[in-house]
Amino acid sequence: MSEIQPLPVQLYLSSTVREGEEEAAQARNIPMFELMQRAGQSVFSVIQELYQYCHHILVVAGKGNNGGDGYIIARLARQAGYKVTLWQMGDPQSLSGDALRAQQLFLDGGGKILPPNEQVAQDVDLIVDGILGTGIKGHVRPQAQALINTLNASKRPVIAIDTPSGLDTNTGRILGSAIKANITVTFIAVKQGLVTGQARRVTGEILFAGLGVEDEFVNQNPPAALLTNPSWLNAISQREADSHKGNHGRLLIAGGGEGMSGAAYLATAASLRAGVGLAALICHDTSGHPIRSMLPEAMIANQDKLPERLDWCSVVCLGMGLGRNAWSEDIFNTVAQKVASNRNIPKVIDADGLYWLSQQFDSDSPWQNLVITPHPGEAAMLLGCQISDVETDRYQAALSLSEKYQCITVLKGAGTLICDGDTTVVCHAGNAGMATGGMGDVLAGTIAALLGQGYPPMRAATLGTLIHSMAADIEAKRAGKIGLLASDLLPAIRSVINSKTHPMEQQ
Repeated sequence: MSEIQPLPVQLYLSSTVREGEEEAAQARNIPMFELMQRAGQSVFSVIQELYQYCHHILVVAGKGNNGGDGYIIARLARQAGYKVTLWQMGDPQSLSGDALRAQQLFLDGGGKILPPNEQVAQDVDLIVDGILGTGIKGHVRPQAQALINTLNASKRPVIAIDTPSGLDTNTGRILGSAIKANITVTFIAVKQGLVTGQARRVTGEILFAGLGVEDEFVNQNPPAALLTNPSWLNAISQREADSHKGNHGRLLIAGGGEGMSGAAYLATAASLRAGVGLAALICHDTSGHPIRSMLPEAMIANQDKLPERLDWCSVVCLGMGLGRNAWSEDIFNTVAQKVASNRNIPKVIDADGLYWLSQQFDSDSPWQNLVITPHPGEAAMLLGCQISDVETDRYQAALSLSEKYQCITVLKGAGTLICDGDTTVVCHAGNAGMATGGMGDVLAGTIAALLGQGYPPMRAATLGTLIHSMAADIEAKRAGKIGLLASDLLPAIRSVINSKTHPMEQQ
């Protein structure tokens, strides 16, 4: 019952898990202390499998159930012949309930409880973090922060119990200081804050143990969000043998202002690699020639052709390299006028297009069938707040954007969020190599291509984000994260779209 399982797609608020775990356990006639023992066993099994070289384990326990799990792990490790040091933060006599019972079993087996030291012993091979759980409120207190800093400074590998201590498991925000784990073993259900934002910095690899109650819990509790999975690629439609370019969309991309041809090129090239049938680009006169020389498959013209292309296209992608001058304002206004007369045409707005949207948005007449793809800075601009406000709660920011602009929001970043106002999806893929210019342009073009091929906006946004991130993971695995270019993703996008299995498994 303590086996590690694949990550489920359902994501939950921490409070839902805390309130629902007992009900789920009762439905399976499992005492809560047995659940604690299973949690400890699952972490200890990971230690045995992944840290076979380990001889000395430092378990750091807090006062709550995470601390109780730590005592279970410490007892199992001692029984298996490991050298175990256990640090208790705070008064050891302050534990209660199941955590106290777990502590007593550890002591009965000959274990000793020590206060935290200012340094981790040189012979410690592995740290188990059981200091703070998912119920933390506000910033980490000074005593815990000092302990967290000591453990992080040791540079030893860390396994976090349920969550790295100091992380807000609802939002993914670090509450002043957090344990930087190599592995996080989370229980019963995946908490939504583990998979986005600053959490990506500290969780390491997330492993899941349902403890034998996960199915009951899911049946009793609707998820707050969903996590993508490689199997979602099976939603990509295969082409009929007699299909032609007219069956797969006519995409108009408007952008590429003076000196910004690269953004428009990347978006257009990505759309073609993602399978759109025909791609036309309207750009500044000075951008047309360099793009034409790199991408002969695209139809490229200046803004004089914009009205004609707006009548021709079946989807619009607006903003990449658009700029914030009179030329770009004219482009935006021309597209907006067309949108007013044909509100059903799918649209993607990115980059400088989001600036013009924020300046000219009419809440009484919002754009329809719209996907926006802001990074946190653009999201703050659209919401009229600070970037820190967006990053404090990315889930709320994505929801607020979708509600305000009546659109699908793709809030980019570590753990990109896709939200339509009712459902929020988190992209499981992606890596730090994507922190480079042009990645967003490639994403916008990919999503627009899927819209052109007939996918509904939420599905196009979700699949486009997943394809984009998985392509980046392929390239990062092939040659490393540092130095990854947005253009490196173009052939990998094609590979991902044409694969019905996880591309990473084919390398």
